[in-house]
Amino acid sequence: MNEGEYPISHMNPIPPEVLLTAYSQGVFPMAHDGEIQWFSPLKRGLIPLDDRFHISHGLQRALKRNPFEIRWNTAFRDVMLACAERERTWIDGTIMESYCALHAAGHAHSVECWDEEGLQGGLYGVELPGVFFGESMFSRKTDASKIALVALVEHLRQCGFYMLDTQWMTPHLRQFGGYELTREQYHAALDAALDNLQGPP
Repeated sequence: MNEGEYPISHMNPIPPEVLLTAYSQGVFPMAHDGEIQWFSPLKRGLIPLDDRFHISHGLQRALKRNPFEIRWNTAFRDVMLACAERERTWIDGTIMESYCALHAAGHAHSVECWDEEGLQGGLYGVELPGVFFGESMFSRKTDASKIALVALVEHLRQCGFYMLDTQWMTPHLRQFGGYELTREQYHAALDAALDNLQGPP
């Protein structure tokens, strides 16, 4: 599947097995103008899980203050809803229900930052053996999404993951050491990671 191919009716959630097959092939869906389109970017963003992962001095200070309680998978739908709260979003009802079903099946997860006032930030994504595909993140308070990302990276390291895929690279993600691979490099790295051989170069 290539960019923009195979539109799906907005009335039909994507079955979990279809999503998992797509991710294993380096393809992911996004909603656009009432349709689901599938993407395989020419350049793919990744966050390093080794010592190239960078935490700024300001974020290190925030982490020491421990402003949030980190929770996992306690408010998956709420995280998705918060990620969709923007002027333009690719998370429509079909995407919402599709990923909530994937979460119920144990293949999609949320990392959440909570304080006494409630859910303040987090992220969600899809898990395959050795690979986590980050989908979206949000913040209601300063550094909440960044702290969720640090918690995710620590967890993936502890669990021996090979890759943290961010789909596209942004200036926000580059501050953590994010980098890009060409589509060909990415597919080779993904195949290697799923085969438990080695991570990206």
